[in-house]
Amino acid sequence: MKQYYVYILANTNNHVLYVGVTNNLMRRLYEHKNKLVDGFTKKYAVDKLVYYEITTDINSAIEREKQIKKWSRQKKNILIESKNPNWLEILLE
Repeated sequence: MKQYYVYILANTNNHVLYVGVTNNLMRRLYEHKNKLVDGFTKKYAVDKLVYYEITTDINSAIEREKQIKKWSRQKKNILIESKNPNWLEILLE
C-alpha cells in the first residue's frame, strides 16, 4: 500500500517553516538537504525535518498540506510541539 507524507521543515534557528507533501520522504529530504530543487527551501535553507504525518490517501495528504499551510504560525508551532517539543531534527532510517 502506498504511503504519503505531509511534512514540516524548519531552518536552523526555526524561524522559517515549509509545509510539503510527498510519496517518498527520504528522497524528498535528500533533495532539500542537497539543495537539488530551486525554490523556497533552497533560498531560505529550510531542510530540518521537525514534523511529519503518514496517510495512505493522496487526496487527504494534499488536503492536510493545504490546511496546515493556511494556519497561523502559532498553530503550526503547537502542532510541531505536540510531537516534537524541543524542535529536534527528526532523523529517518
